[in-house]
Amino acid sequence: MDTFESLARGECGDPFSLLGIHRDAEGGWVVRAFLPWAEGITLRVGRRRPKMVRVGTAGGWEVRLPAEWGSGDAPPRYRMVVTDAQGGEWVREDPYRFFPTLDEMLLRDFLEGRERRAHRFMGAHPWRVGRVQGTRFAVWAPNARAVNLTGEMNGWDPRAHPMRPRGSTGVWELFVPEVGPGATYKYQVVTASGDHVEKADPFGRAAEVRPSTASVVAPELGYPWGDEEWMGRRARAQAGEAPMSVYEVHLGSWRRHGDHTWLGYRDLADQLIPYVKELGFTHLELLPPTEHPLDQSWGYQPVGFFAATARYGSADDLRYLVDRAHREGIGVLLDWVPGHFARDAHGLARFDGTPLFEPEDPRMAEHPDWGTLTFDYGDPAVRSFLISSALHWLEDFHFDGIRVDAVASMLYLDYSRGPGEWTPNREGGNTHLEAVDFLRELNDAIHHEVPGAITVAEESTAWEGVSHPTWEGGLGFDQKWNMGWMNDTLEFLREDPVHRKFHYDKITFSMVYAFSERFLLPLSHDEVVHGKGSLINKMPGHDPEKFANLRLLLAYQWLHPGKKLLFMGGELAQWAEWNESGQVDWALGEFPAHGGVRTLVRDLNRLYRGRASLHATDFSPEAFEWLNAQDPDTTTLAFLRWAPGWRDPLVVALNFTPVCREEYRIPVPLAGRYRVVLNSDAAPYGGWGTPVGPEVESRPEPLLGREHVVSLRLPGLAVVVLEHVGD
Repeated sequence: MDTFESLARGECGDPFSLLGIHRDAEGGWVVRAFLPWAEGITLRVGRRRPKMVRVGTAGGWEVRLPAEWGSGDAPPRYRMVVTDAQGGEWVREDPYRFFPTLDEMLLRDFLEGRERRAHRFMGAHPWRVGRVQGTRFAVWAPNARAVNLTGEMNGWDPRAHPMRPRGSTGVWELFVPEVGPGATYKYQVVTASGDHVEKADPFGRAAEVRPSTASVVAPELGYPWGDEEWMGRRARAQAGEAPMSVYEVHLGSWRRHGDHTWLGYRDLADQLIPYVKELGFTHLELLPPTEHPLDQSWGYQPVGFFAATARYGSADDLRYLVDRAHREGIGVLLDWVPGHFARDAHGLARFDGTPLFEPEDPRMAEHPDWGTLTFDYGDPAVRSFLISSALHWLEDFHFDGIRVDAVASMLYLDYSRGPGEWTPNREGGNTHLEAVDFLRELNDAIHHEVPGAITVAEESTAWEGVSHPTWEGGLGFDQKWNMGWMNDTLEFLREDPVHRKFHYDKITFSMVYAFSERFLLPLSHDEVVHGKGSLINKMPGHDPEKFANLRLLLAYQWLHPGKKLLFMGGELAQWAEWNESGQVDWALGEFPAHGGVRTLVRDLNRLYRGRASLHATDFSPEAFEWLNAQDPDTTTLAFLRWAPGWRDPLVVALNFTPVCREEYRIPVPLAGRYRVVLNSDAAPYGGWGTPVGPEVESRPEPLLGREHVVSLRLPGLAVVVLEHVGD
């Protein structure tokens, strides 16, 4: 049995063997407490008031009660009246008189990787035992000598609340009466070597605003959702045949108050949602709103995998933002980071004094690119932790999907590592087999548990089958970011137009593999930061040419097969790189050239959503045809998009030089009239307003294997879209 001296050192590994109420040798009862600050303690046992006496000098107290005060084998119930040095009295329940509250089968399922909702019993949860209301705390620290709860409830004295070990599970728990939502806390972990380290709760559902690092007891779920209509049709709205254009947002720098402070989640809901709806985007994607210590990490170095960052408000405030989006028919995706975690002292790193969440091999634990630590995907409990995190955001916050960050860094053992800096797998290769298994398990769990939710991979290599079903040997994602399209297109458009003919293959190559995966075309935050320049500043030429090239880029993105993503500020042709400490340069919208780009984005979304040819066949190779991809000298392109059933063809013509092609001939599939439905050079978009004509009519003429052509004026650095309107 532990002693009061071990409690005084904060190193009691089994406090319930000493504290609380126990049978004594004579068949009666003995009550023990550890309260070194107390001047006196009186028990309330019904109408009786026995006084406790000090035991030794460490801070222990004890009193013996007759056997008949109990009820058979059941001990008597009691409360404590504690007197402090100033004469104040405190009436308190004794945490150590309560039995364990955690179901050991749940703990076993967690440890063996079968539990998908470990957050519902791990961490801090308001709880009731009989008539006593309090909070139940549970933490996984299998290699700890002892774990103590410290926080507001005990004046941050960890000796006051040592936790109970649950057998060999490695889980420590404690029910603390009279502690409720809003209370701050941490766990003091005593390592095998005797170090005392304070850790935030890995399963904590709320946290303090940085630079403070404590966890916060969160209330149980009770948000009054009003998004039933959206949730009922979400699966259809997010199917591969549905339009999907995503506005990517960093919540802290989209817009700020006049005093430069952050907008809260509710302010963002009131301002961001109408803006996104007006522009016609189908979805929002939030850079990670999980809790993180450093603003400059944008949320990509998390410490809280279950806590919404307190920078912008409470968890219910974030739910309000998602709810408002859903009521307006807008889906919301969460940027989720299972590839690594911050190594801050209060986080997951060496949580119980050993590599617990990270691999034991230090070469594999270190993430060389970001100074973070990777997860041990081979540990079943770690997989339970991560899958529970994903389901927590999808179920408890109604997020419509997750974009999984840095998948490539998870798939390869030698990612950013040189010779001798990584350990081959059991087959001698560089594939991270455990990470592959985890990603498949993650996707299967999400699709089974949250029907209609989607998963999107940020994966930058040629790994086969990222967005193929797991039963076909794929990773099981619904979509994959098309980083090849993004890199090739931006490199091509950086070229001076006079040189683009020598790089013509860069603008056509994407169609070689466009349907090998279910692709999303991203122009994300990563392309407009860290010296890469904003989208408009990547474009060559004088300002009018820069704007024309940017309009060309955006139109090409929206008309190319695949779903769409644009980072905030891109729709305004913002000159400055993204700065997480600032905000979008909203004043630019008053200038015709900048406002014109925003109008173009709005009209591209309307065209994309309104034409099945542009969205219902994003993943269908038979619905795309080149009409002319063999003209590098003029650096023009033309292609065809069909709606399902070979209906409603749209003809897309692109001119990547500033030379207007007065008689640009395009072979077309059907005879008749073609109406101009988009001209990126139009005056409302800030273009030169080159007249193209409301309609053109085909004529019989063989060209590139077809029997009919249309001829139109194709402005320089512009895109023109035609729809067939009849014979």
